[in-house]
Amino acid sequence: MSLNRSEKEAVIQDVTSLAAKAQTLVIAEYRGITVADMTKLRATARSSGVTLSVLKNTLARRAVAGSAFEVVSDLMTGPLIYSFSQDAVAAAKVVSEFAKTNDKLVIRAGAYGGKALDVNGVKQLASIPSKEVLLAQLLGLMQSPISRTARVLAALAEKRGAGAAVAAPAEAVAA
Repeated sequence: MSLNRSEKEAVIQDVTSLAAKAQTLVIAEYRGITVADMTKLRATARSSGVTLSVLKNTLARRAVAGSAFEVVSDLMTGPLIYSFSQDAVAAAKVVSEFAKTNDKLVIRAGAYGGKALDVNGVKQLASIPSKEVLLAQLLGLMQSPISRTARVLAALAEKRGAGAAVAAPAEAVAA
């Protein structure tokens, strides 16, 4: 079923606003995927904050024109699913994880920071830990010197406490 002109303009507006808020776009070919698998992919994407869209390629090209994702507009051919995410790695992670278990989903390309990514670039982006994990690692690194210092001071205090306890009975025997 084809869209009339106003419906096409509405789709372009929606995708343009989506692209304006997103940091990452991943394009994948979905030929041969069952409806059940596509439903699983959409549910996983929704829970990760990723917006998946199946669009006409001409509408997608018009929607990303002038945005940071225009660099991949020449790759928008065939049956594609467009994954937008505000988190830098979420779209790449969701699509890459699904592609590992379903060989019919073929990652074509991606875009991040105005630069086009090939398949390996998308996979590398997907291998980066999430923002929460990176913040936890940073906090662990920042706490590490402090906690080591606290352990050393506690060990010194314990050693001095044990040394004082040993010295006290010796003084009592001498008296």
